[in-house]
Amino acid sequence: MNYLAHSLLAGDDPALVVGGVVGDWIKGPLPGPLPPDLARGVALHRAIDAFAEGHPAFRRSRNRVSPARRRYAGVLVDIFYDHLLARDWAQFHDAPLAAYCAGVYRQVAGRLDALPPPARPPLALMAREDWLQSYAELEGIADVLRRMAHRARRPNPLAAGEAEFLAAAAGFAEDFRAWLADARVFAAAWAAGPAAQA
Repeated sequence: MNYLAHSLLAGDDPALVVGGVVGDWIKGPLPGPLPPDLARGVALHRAIDAFAEGHPAFRRSRNRVSPARRRYAGVLVDIFYDHLLARDWAQFHDAPLAAYCAGVYRQVAGRLDALPPPARPPLALMAREDWLQSYAELEGIADVLRRMAHRARRPNPLAAGEAEFLAAAAGFAEDFRAWLADARVFAAAWAAGPAAQA
């Protein structure tokens, strides 16, 4: 769910960026229906997710979520981290956030035909509604959580989940910075490794 973080951690390789953004829509073994370069981007996405699950700062963030929403802590922390990344973007990247997001949308649009058909409508909607940049405002993540709650098959407490962030904003920010610093090192090493990692 943390599309902005995945795109940032993918670096400058367009295929890794696209694979990072679309990773949540690609299920099953790789390469599956994907071209090898995009499959490698999805593999990086999955590696980052696994890295996050085991990282002490990410675990601390999960534990900051109240028991009422603890079952959804991973999803909430992903979204909170994208909010922190977008909100404090100038600390992490030289390009303005709007320009960076527009570039990500262009890269994804250029590879839509190579993606499974079910992934194409939400990716087009992401660009049209500018999800990545909307995360900079708390209302942006509140909207994401409302939509997710509405789409889910069973009742859930995701709507108004931004209250969890507000209850421990400084702690989430501290965790995020620690996690992102290590995640950047991890992702760069992974991307520099053998193509067999896909």
